[in-house]
Amino acid sequence: MKQFLKYFSITFLIILADQASKLWVYANMEMGIDEQIKLLGNIFKLTYTLNPGMAFSIHLGFKYGKLLITMFRLSASLYICWYIIQSVRKSAPAAWIWGWALVLGGAIGNSIDSIFYGVYLNNAPADAPMKWFYGQVIDMLHIDLWSGVLPSWLPIWGHYYIYCLPIFNIADVAVSVGLIMVSCTFYPKTAAKH
Repeated sequence: MKQFLKYFSITFLIILADQASKLWVYANMEMGIDEQIKLLGNIFKLTYTLNPGMAFSIHLGFKYGKLLITMFRLSASLYICWYIIQSVRKSAPAAWIWGWALVLGGAIGNSIDSIFYGVYLNNAPADAPMKWFYGQVIDMLHIDLWSGVLPSWLPIWGHYYIYCLPIFNIADVAVSVGLIMVSCTFYPKTAAKH
C-alpha cells in the first residue's frame, strides 16, 4: 500500500495546490488584464480569466460539447489511476509513474472546475444547458512575452487583444510536466505487457 501512496500523494498535492490557487484568485482578484498582479515585472503575472472549453479554450462546437469534454476528463482520470496501479505492480520506472501521477492530478484539478464551479461559483456560461458539468476552468498563470491589440486589417483576429502564450493554471502545468516526464522515460512496451 505504501508503494501506491507515495505516487498518489503527488496527485493529491497537485489537486490541493491547484484548487487553493483557483479559489484564492476567485476570492481576491477581478477578471481581466486591468487587474493583473505582477510577480516578475511584465513577464510573469497573475491574470484572472475563465476557460469555457479545454486546453487553449478549444470548443467542440455543439451544445453538449463541454459535457463530452468533462466526461472524457473523468474517464481519462479513472483510466490513469488504474494505469498507475498497474505500473507500480509491474515495477515500471519511477519517472514514468511520477509523470502519470502528475497528469492525473492535473486532470482531476480541471475536472473539479468543470463539474462543480458552474454551480458553486456560478461561472457556467449563460447559454450552457445546465450548470453542473459546465463550469469554466479558472486560469491565472500568465507568462507575457508579448500581448496587445492586433491591427484591424488582420482577418479574424483584427481588433482583438491577444496574448503570445495562453494563460494557464497549476493543473495545466502538472499535465504538461507529467507528459514530458512520460515521453522522456524509457519504458519498453514489452515490459508493460508482462
